[in-house]
Amino acid sequence: MFHFYQFTLCLPIRTCFPAKIIGKENLPKGACIISSNHTSNLDAILLALHTWEKKYYLAKKELFSNKMSSSFYKSLGCIKIDREKSDVNAIKNSLKVLKDGKKLVIFPEGTRVNKENMEMGEVKHGVAMFATKAKVPVVPMFISRKPKLFRRTKIFIGKPFELEEFYGKKLSSEELEKASNVIVEKMNELREYALNSLTKKK
Repeated sequence: MFHFYQFTLCLPIRTCFPAKIIGKENLPKGACIISSNHTSNLDAILLALHTWEKKYYLAKKELFSNKMSSSFYKSLGCIKIDREKSDVNAIKNSLKVLKDGKKLVIFPEGTRVNKENMEMGEVKHGVAMFATKAKVPVVPMFISRKPKLFRRTKIFIGKPFELEEFYGKKLSSEELEKASNVIVEKMNELREYALNSLTKKK
């Protein structure tokens, strides 16, 4: 069903919400976590329609409110998560995705943030936890602005990095905070690079 949606939605979505992905070559083969800022419910859809390989996304349970939307988001690769509690099923399903050599997309801010300067909001520890438990690389991603009708959005994909210094350690809150700070630093570096390149082209 995933590739069916890719074929049927590709032309209308790309026409109405054009996007350009910069840095596709930075995506490694096999398992990784793509850590991105979050501007819109279209973020996952744009990434899915502009890259061929199926990816999996942690998505709020509210998106699965009815059978039609639930079927669509599940086909897209979305993993339902209850953000109000520690969702054991979502954690297990996410780790299985990584164990199976697939790519997991996480928006670490946990909600949509669309500030004028696109600064990161408060970051949760999910990316750090999954990356250290599964021992997979993290790939930073930056969405330049909220997708709007007939306005092109640029999506930047940075180089992968690993949190090797945290592998095998007890994942205390302190260690997760340190690992999350590394992730935020890498994401902010990509954000600065993206904003600078966009400014130069104006």
